[in-house]
Amino acid sequence: MQLPSDLVLARFVKRLNRFAAVVEVDGREVMAHVANSGRMRELLAPGCVMYLKAASGNHRKTWYDLALVEIEKHLCSADARLPPYLVAEAIARGKLPQFRNYTTLRREVVLGRSRVDMALQGPEGLCYIETKSVTLVEGGVGLFPDAPTERGRRHVLELAEAVESGHRGAVVFVVQRRDAVAFSPHYTADPAFGEALREAIGRGVEVYAYNCRVSRSAISLNAEISVRL
Repeated sequence: MQLPSDLVLARFVKRLNRFAAVVEVDGREVMAHVANSGRMRELLAPGCVMYLKAASGNHRKTWYDLALVEIEKHLCSADARLPPYLVAEAIARGKLPQFRNYTTLRREVVLGRSRVDMALQGPEGLCYIETKSVTLVEGGVGLFPDAPTERGRRHVLELAEAVESGHRGAVVFVVQRRDAVAFSPHYTADPAFGEALREAIGRGVEVYAYNCRVSRSAISLNAEISVRL
């Protein structure tokens, strides 16, 4: 996935709420939209370097969208909206062999009381896929979530119900940075999600995790990493 060529250099000042932050651009403070409801305390430290996308539209209250954060000489994508597009792009390019034998892909598909990111259809039937954005990495391990997520628990259990109805169901954890070598549920932040994921796996849900190649010009899935439960 290509990024705009005119990303704006900024420094983080403070977070106002889940979806807005004050940043410094060219010596003045402006607001930026944060498309990530996670706490991201490991990323959003005062003075940290970040890159913004210019926003357009008269309805906007902020001039920019947060795109990338520089952390420990790495870049991390902070936009939680990107994983479905990164996974769909990788599927289209044939880079995810576990999802190759499908002919169509639909986005934002109703499943139970929720919508999951995509559904694949092909000769082997239907496969529901939910993606999750991961930005927290500790000791080389990507951790999700960084705050309690009732929505996340509901998603994995509804995927389990789909599997029991005869379909495939998969969760793909996308660590939006390159320094993760493994993934694990963050039991400290949300033990209930970790238990729900373990239950879903026991009921047939597939779980995959990937780190990402991130630069100022593009983001893409990089390599599959191990899942530690």
